[in-house]
Amino acid sequence: MSNSQKLFNDAKKVIPSGVNSPVRYFEPYPFFTKKSHGAYIWDEDKNRYIDFCNGYGALLLGHRRKEILNAVSKQLTQGTLFCTPTKSEIELSKLIIGNFPSIEKVRLVNTGGEATMTAIRLARGFTKKKKIIKFEGCYHGAHDSVLVKAGSGLAHNGISVSDGGLDEVSKNTLVVQYNNVEDLEKTITKNKDIAGVIIEPILANMGLILPENNFLSNVRKITKENDIPLIFDEVVTGFRVAPGGAQQHFKIKPDITTLAKALGSGFTVAAVGGQKEIMDLLSPGGKVYQASTYAGNPISVSAAIASIKTINKIKNKLYTKLERYNALLTHAIDNMATDMKIPHQINFTSSMFQIFFTNKPVIDYKTSKNADAKKFKKMFSTLLKNKVFIAPSQFEVVFLSDAHTQSDLNHTVDAFDIALKSVKN
Repeated sequence: MSNSQKLFNDAKKVIPSGVNSPVRYFEPYPFFTKKSHGAYIWDEDKNRYIDFCNGYGALLLGHRRKEILNAVSKQLTQGTLFCTPTKSEIELSKLIIGNFPSIEKVRLVNTGGEATMTAIRLARGFTKKKKIIKFEGCYHGAHDSVLVKAGSGLAHNGISVSDGGLDEVSKNTLVVQYNNVEDLEKTITKNKDIAGVIIEPILANMGLILPENNFLSNVRKITKENDIPLIFDEVVTGFRVAPGGAQQHFKIKPDITTLAKALGSGFTVAAVGGQKEIMDLLSPGGKVYQASTYAGNPISVSAAIASIKTINKIKNKLYTKLERYNALLTHAIDNMATDMKIPHQINFTSSMFQIFFTNKPVIDYKTSKNADAKKFKKMFSTLLKNKVFIAPSQFEVVFLSDAHTQSDLNHTVDAFDIALKSVKN
């Protein structure tokens, strides 16, 4: 019996289902990680994997990046938690605002879910309205307002609406089809009580689904015409797609933005930012309440400052490299699958991609769910045997990092060749 299997058996006795997040589980049991460095993680059985999960997108710069560790190590000598304002919080806020022109003020929080929860509360406080529009398959965290036809672990586990959620809450969440402007327009026309529209500009929790031409610009136009605040959930895409996120890439300014993941390079930090008139509604100056003991804690803030500074310093080389590596990898996989006559689609952009086993383009929740998840599961298992780790769910994304090398890509292409053959057979 492997060490990971022993640990999983032990974990099930004290942790529900043996894992602290549903997306970490896969059959027959997940491996337990002991350490990481650069592009690699090692399990408790001393196996080394090339990591393409990368903290579900958080590790844009790779594991244990020296600039991040140096900043955190320095802060550790000064203290870990003060629960008072710090100079570094101002510095981080200015860095975020400098990268995201749509953000005039920013409130630091801890997680992406906390950021989206605050963004929705702000939209309701600003408009004095109740209903929120979200898009089918978008995942905005594990809170009641957005746990309706969401992506990520809910889609993987076949949960449309979570047990324990309140109907009184979810009835105020209206779900429309991603990449369908007409559906959005009809929903707004039928409902006059819309407080806000929240969207992943690039859907990265249903596999990878890209916005069709003019979709996002039309969403922005429609929300402006109807005086509805537009929330860009850039928890995944912030810094990863560009230094200023997907909004920089698509040249669109939302009213509110949420950030996390790559913001902290593996440390727990998130942010919600937007226009002054909206952000100033937050307490204590305003009547929209938000609070957290660990918000703006100096350890995470130091990591985020170092992360943004590093990204800004190397951005000209960083994004070019990631796009080139992604194109090389996805084209190789596409060619192999085509040669093997395996029906497939590969969606990719910047440093993210996903393969779907279907003969139809994947453009929304429905077409993503129609892909052959059993084939994906077989591919994942074979990749893992060949020491390549991607997220175990069809409804997550393959993430590249700055730590990946050409040698890593070569090994990964070979592993995909074996994995695709296993799918074919």
